[in-house]
Amino acid sequence: MGCGKEHATGHCVCDILREIAEAQQDVVETCCDTSCEQSISDLLGETDVTNGLDTVPVILYCKGDCKPFKGFGALQDRIGDIMGSFYFRVKKVDDDCCAVVELLRDPKDEDRDPKSPVDQDTKPLRATGICMTVDLDCFCHVTCLPAINAIN
Repeated sequence: MGCGKEHATGHCVCDILREIAEAQQDVVETCCDTSCEQSISDLLGETDVTNGLDTVPVILYCKGDCKPFKGFGALQDRIGDIMGSFYFRVKKVDDDCCAVVELLRDPKDEDRDPKSPVDQDTKPLRATGICMTVDLDCFCHVTCLPAINAIN
């Protein structure tokens, strides 16, 4: 997904993340090979991939330096144990293109501060409960991974 095309809000990252958030809510409420659109399709069961998928992991890229965005947070019961991740689950996107995103991590990963997305194992990504609000106008690119089951 690139910038500069006409989209509902005029901001492509905001539009695709809103679409992912809505699709994920549909799945949770009702209990190219790799792309944002393909991952959304898989999530909604529009293809043969219907194995309890509930999340489209995304990597966001900051405007300007175009580097992957890394979020940080801590679990409520381990406030002194800050961890980072490049992978997120979109929780919601408001009309002003502010999004709540949740850190996705391998629960067994000991590396609390990965240096790049390739330093993180993506197969066992799980929702952490660590959420943050981001301004989607600060991002110019989004990469979607294939849909996964990250909640259960």
